[in-house]
Parts: sequence; C-alpha cells; structure tokens
Amino acid sequence: MASLGECLLLELHSDQDPGDGTIRYQLTGDGAGDTFTIDPRSGDIHATKRLDREERSFYTLRARAVSNRTGRPLEDWTNFTIKIHDINDNAPTFTKSVYMASVPEMSDVGTSVMTVTATDADDISYGNSARVVYSILEGQPYFSVEPNTGIIRTALQDMNRENREHYQVVIQAKDMAGQMGGLSGTATVSITLSDVNNNPPRFPQGVYQFSIPESAQLGSVIGMLQVRDNDVGRNAEMDYKITSEEGRDVFRIATDKDTQDGVLSLNRQVDYESKRMYTLRVQVENRYLDPRFRSLGPFHDTALVKVAVTDENEPPVFQRSSYQMEVQESAPVGTIIGSVSAMDPDHIRSPVKYSVDRHTDMDHVFNVYPGNGSVYLQKPLDREEASWHNISIRAEEFNNPNQISRVPVNIKVLDVNDNPPTFATLYETFVCENAKAGQRIQMISATDPDEPIGGQRFSFRLAPEATVKANFTVRDNNDNTAMVLTLRSGYSRIQHSRYLVPVVISDGGSPVQSSTNTLTVRVCSCDRDGNMKLCNAEALVLAAGLSTGALVAILLCVCILLMLVVLFAALRRQRKKEPLIMSKEDVRDNVVSYNDEGGGEEDTQAFDIGTLRNPEALDDSKLRRDIMPDALYPPLPRRPPPSSLAAAAAGGGGGAGGGAGGVAGALRDNGDVRDFIAHRLGENDTDPTAPPYDSLATYAYEGSGSVAHSLSSLESAASDGDHDYNYLSDWGPRFKKLANMYGTEDSDKDS
Repeated sequence: MASLGECLLLELHSDQDPGDGTIRYQLTGDGAGDTFTIDPRSGDIHATKRLDREERSFYTLRARAVSNRTGRPLEDWTNFTIKIHDINDNAPTFTKSVYMASVPEMSDVGTSVMTVTATDADDISYGNSARVVYSILEGQPYFSVEPNTGIIRTALQDMNRENREHYQVVIQAKDMAGQMGGLSGTATVSITLSDVNNNPPRFPQGVYQFSIPESAQLGSVIGMLQVRDNDVGRNAEMDYKITSEEGRDVFRIATDKDTQDGVLSLNRQVDYESKRMYTLRVQVENRYLDPRFRSLGPFHDTALVKVAVTDENEPPVFQRSSYQMEVQESAPVGTIIGSVSAMDPDHIRSPVKYSVDRHTDMDHVFNVYPGNGSVYLQKPLDREEASWHNISIRAEEFNNPNQISRVPVNIKVLDVNDNPPTFATLYETFVCENAKAGQRIQMISATDPDEPIGGQRFSFRLAPEATVKANFTVRDNNDNTAMVLTLRSGYSRIQHSRYLVPVVISDGGSPVQSSTNTLTVRVCSCDRDGNMKLCNAEALVLAAGLSTGALVAILLCVCILLMLVVLFAALRRQRKKEPLIMSKEDVRDNVVSYNDEGGGEEDTQAFDIGTLRNPEALDDSKLRRDIMPDALYPPLPRRPPPSSLAAAAAGGGGGAGGGAGGVAGALRDNGDVRDFIAHRLGENDTDPTAPPYDSLATYAYEGSGSVAHSLSSLESAASDGDHDYNYLSDWGPRFKKLANMYGTEDSDKDS
C-alpha cells in the first residue's frame, strides 16, 4: 500500500519534446485524474491518494504528447500498466470468532476435535505476508493445534467428563510464518466432552425393605429402587429384573423412563395367611454397553429387596369365580338346585352367611340357605318364559357384616314337555262348491314352545268326534305338516256356508302333549279353475279385510251408542214430581205444603194464607189470582159439613135458632174457603192422575164448627210445652194419630 500525498510513480518523455514547453502530455485510463495525475509539461505521473492492493492490484493507463501550437498529437497513445506491490498490512482473521466443538470423553491422545481456518488478505505470492501459522494460547495441556493446518487435537489421555466437561481453548493465527513483526488474530474454541458409557450402575444400598397390605390391588406400586449412574442420557438407561426364584411371579419391576429408577409393583395377589414375607434379588444393568469399556465393569449390580405382607380384614372368598346350575322347569318349590361355598380368608376364620342379591332376583324365584349356601327354588319355573336366570349370591361375615363378597350364579332351566302343540298360525280357508273328493284345500303346520333334544315331531289327525259323516279328512305328511282334503264332491253354501274341522295335533315328547285345533272352512262359489268368486256375506266381509272379531267389536259399539241415546231421551222426558210429604212420619207445624209456583215475592195476593189462619178476617174485596172468581162460574152444589149438621141436630127447640144462626153465620163467613176446598176436592176426585195423598198434603182447614178449633200453630203464641194434648184421646178416631203423636210425647216427658 502506497503512502499518502503526491507520489511520483512514473516519468514519461517524448522524443519530440524539445523541452521548451511546446509539448503538452495527456493521461487517460483507470484512475486518470482521480487516483493518478500527469504533469502536462514534464510528463511525470503522480498518485494522488493511498493505494491498496487488496482493493485493486493494477491499473491500465494511456498517455500521449500533444503540440501546444497546433493541438495535434505528436505521437499515438502509449499503453502502460501500474502494478501495486503488496506489503504486510493485513492480519490473519478466522472465519468465526467463537467455535463450538465436542469430543467423546476418554478419547485417545491425538483425537481430532475440529479444524479452525484463518485467512490473510495480503499477497501470498509476495514474501511471507500471507503465510499463516497456528498456535494455542489457552487450553494446554488438554488440547493442541497443528501449526500449518489448524487441526485441534486432544493432548491428554483419558479425559473424564465426570471430572470436567467443558474446556475453552484460544487459538492464534500469525502471518509472516510466525516470525517477529508478523500480524496475528485469535479465535475461541469451546470444547465439550460428550458422554460415553464408562460408568456402571450401582445401588446406593444393598438391602431395600417395603411392605404391602394383602388387600392391595394388582398393579399397586410397592416401592422405588434408586440407582446411581454417573453417565447421562442414553448411556444411563437401565433395565431391572428379579433374578431370584422367590417372588418372581408375584412381583414385577420396571424402569421409570424419566428417572431410571426401578418401580416394584404387585403382579399377583398376596395373602397374609399364606406368606408374610418375600425376599427378592433384583439386578440392574445398563441397556446400552460400550465394548471399549467392558474392562471397567461389570456394568450391573444387585440388591436384596424384602417385602412384608400386612394383614387386613378381608371379605369372604368363594371357592369359584362363578357357578352354573341346572334345574328342571317342573321342579317343585323347595327343590335344592346347587350350593355355593365361601370362606373367610383371615386367620380368625369368621363364620359366613349367605343371601341372594335381590337386585338380581326381583321376583324372588330363588333363595339360599344362610348357613350352608344351598340354593333352592322358591317359585315355580317356566322355561318358556325364561330359560336362564342370572342371580348373584352374597357372602358376608357374621362378625363384620360390612365384609361382603358376591359371586354370579347362572341357572339354566331344563325343558320339560309341558306345552301342547298348536296351529302355527290362524288358518281360515275355503272350499269350492264344485270341489271334487280328495282335493287339497289347506296345508297346515304346528308350533310348540317346548324344545326337545331331538327336535319336534308332530302328528296330525282328524278328531274322533268328527270322523262320523265327515266332509273333510286330515292326511299327515310325516314332516310336521299335514293336508286337509275333501271327502266328497259338491258343497252348497246355501245349505251349509261354513264347516269347522277339528284337528288333533300331538308331539313326540314324554309325556305326549296334544291339543285340538279348529280349522274354519267356508263354502264359496268358484270358477272352473278353482278361483273364488263369491262366498256368503260373512266371507265377503272377511275377504274385504275385516275379521270376525272386528265385526263383533263394531256391532257392540253401535249397540252401546243406541242404548246411550235411548237413555238420554228417557231422562229428558221424565219429569219427576217431588212428593209434598216425604214420609208419613214427617209431620211438622207447617202442615201445608204448596207445589204451585207463584208469581214471586211481590205476588202477595196469589194466595192469601191469612184465610186459613183466621177465616173471619177474609177480605171480600180482594180477588183471588190463583182461581177464577165465583162471579165467573156458578158455584158447585155442596153438602153442609158433618160437624155443622150434627150441631144443628143437637140444638133442638129454642136453642135451635141461636145455634143455627151461629152455624149459618160461620158457614156464610167461611163459604169462600169451603167452596175453594170443595172445588179442589172435586177436581182431584175426577183426576185419575192425582196422587192419593194430594188432599192430605194440600188442605188443612178443619171448619169453623170443629170442637178442636184450629190445630195450626202459625198464630199460636204459646210453645209446645204450654199445651196439654192428652185431651186429644177423647175426640174420637179422627184424632187418634194426633193423640198418639202428642199425647205420647207428653207422657214421655212426664215419665
């Protein structure tokens, strides 16, 4: 690199230059006027700025001489090259400032770790400016570097990762072949020793002790066996195994994938009463071994593991995991089907009692004797309803009812031939009127819910009572089917529209079961090909899709509907009159009872009851609204009352006038009431629909000539207790009823 300032590089001179200033020099090319200048009078070429070979190693320029007078060139362009000579002005540099590398531990001396490279920008062909050599500044005596190649190698034997894992090495690169005055650069190399399997696993203790309750579930973790291994990663992975015969099938040991500890778990149920202590020998070894370091082994270790079984109160244990029993469906109630057995596994051997889990036997078909576990029948069985019964038997300790165990019991009901065969379906067929003898009209088959071992075998025959003058016959096909055939030619649906053919079906079981089934055969009109054309009315309806049951149901509904309509109409027409007096004994003070509807509360003149109370208070000016006035129709002829005639006859002589006058006055005063009563009596006497008690219930006027006067208490100020009714017994038979009613009460009060 050239120094700063005007630096004379080259002197140009033309042969035609007299040296008097008439010649002018010109320069063109790379860097002309910028990096390089020429003196126009002398032709000296100068460098105007620092030159760097690493930026540009040469420049190509052209120069010529030109006459100042004419401006014409005196010579052609002259080409020349300026080369930049190198100097040692660049220090070596590494490709990275920090390098990362690793090497296995326990490597031999000279094992290559990595190669570092430094470059120098100076010209390698010019001197030693670009000749680089390497040296190690830090990291000895563990590592070394080759001066010319930059290869870093191990320099110490058996470097152990477990002692030291990380190393930092400083490498120097120096030019000028490492001579004095050369430039240098450094780089840091971080070296890590990678792990190898050079450490065997070791148990920190020789004996491990654990305990487990006898009720522990399979797979329960008993304990963890910790093992020490200085290696890491893949080299620290271990396998465990039980090497002793004892407990090999009872326990299982596996490796925890995270911690590499041994996990001891239960593989088979333990029993305190059978064995209380297990002594195991457990071995651990590395999963991946390095053959180079087998001499450092052995790469396995062993330890003793003692497992104690602790006692717990356990539920009873059945001798079997399940029971299967069989029973005939005809077995009587109380038959013992089988038995179950359970025992308390604890050393105290508590007695056991049995019971049926009723959640599995809701119908209480089975039961079990609590003391011996015998299962017996509690209700009759029917295989056709249920061929299997799956129940559960409970066993519990007498001393501790909370200790309960269960066992499934599967009971198979064996078949007994107890069901007769029947038609496989409801058969309804027809026979043509022009049918010939021996013609088949129906193929029949049977079904039976029983399931004999050899399969069903049915036989068919005509019922004995139907063989006399039979119109049809049954032919057994010996394959559980039969044919119904005609026995004669020609049938008339007018004479006999339907035939009932009884068929006896028997099975092949023991005992033999049979039943009589009826086949309905209808007589129909058919064409020549035997196709039905017309049957009786019932058959036509059936052919349209309605069965006999549907027709009966429809007719029954129609009859019920008609009965309801008739009943409703009868209820609406019936007008029942309420009786005036509900009972002969129902006699009250208000003896008069009216069944006529008046004009309301404001109709005070419809019937003046004051006339009944006091006939003398009758107001002739008031007109009756319930009857036609006397002026509108002639009065009926009437007889004087017996009481008045008797009184007139008894008067005689001089007293007759007064008596007659009094009676006549009374009759005259009470004539309207008497006429009213006589008129109503006449109407009721001539009315054939009037009830017999109408006069008794409606009229209470006794007449003014009665020796008893009025018996009504409507205007009586005295209470019943103020009257003595014993005198009624002296009035004759007409007052016998009143005497019995009131005289008896008085006598009762007196008594």
